[in-house]
Amino acid sequence: MKGKGLKERVRTAKGRKTSSTRWLQRQLNDPYVKKAKAEGYRSRAAYKLLELDERFNLLKGVSRVVDLGIAPGGWSQVVRQKVPGSTVVGIDLLPTDPLDGVTILQMDFMTDEAADLLKEALGGQADLVLSDMAANTVGHPQTDHLRTMALVEAGLYFASEVLRPGGAYVAKVLAGGADNNLVAELKRLFTTVKHAKPPASRKDSSEWYVIAQGFKGSA
Repeated sequence: MKGKGLKERVRTAKGRKTSSTRWLQRQLNDPYVKKAKAEGYRSRAAYKLLELDERFNLLKGVSRVVDLGIAPGGWSQVVRQKVPGSTVVGIDLLPTDPLDGVTILQMDFMTDEAADLLKEALGGQADLVLSDMAANTVGHPQTDHLRTMALVEAGLYFASEVLRPGGAYVAKVLAGGADNNLVAELKRLFTTVKHAKPPASRKDSSEWYVIAQGFKGSA
């Protein structure tokens, strides 16, 4: 009997943590990981943006896009593929290999100078601010939620400074979505606010995305 359909196993777990072995096992058998390799995307996350764009038309008519938490670059790849003439500026603490047409800043988005450097590289108002940033989890749900929400709020504050009227902000949140105060602020600034979990997000993952469209302009 041939092995078609059988799952690949991690060959050796010697000296490796159980959690690392589970992660490698999942990567080996993840259809999105295999698809990303076959289609030249840097990460399976590319399909999350493709699926969100299909549902919300995020990339229609955009010319300037900011990618917060760009590494390894899958989302910016999608933007450049769908809108080849767009200006894309990304930032991440982690190193990101160069991407054609994308300005990449390797630094902490939470530093005081980050926003000014992003605005300078963008060269005008943004049509779309994407945030796939995630705080390092510590395993305590309330703490993890607060740390992630702090990044979402920082991204929203930045978006409110750079978006053109009618622009959009998309950010990763955890299960349960954005908290009430943040949702209220999003609704104050945007005409529509929705939560979505794209099919490419793993079923066992707590990640969701908040999609805020129709920026009303600086208040």
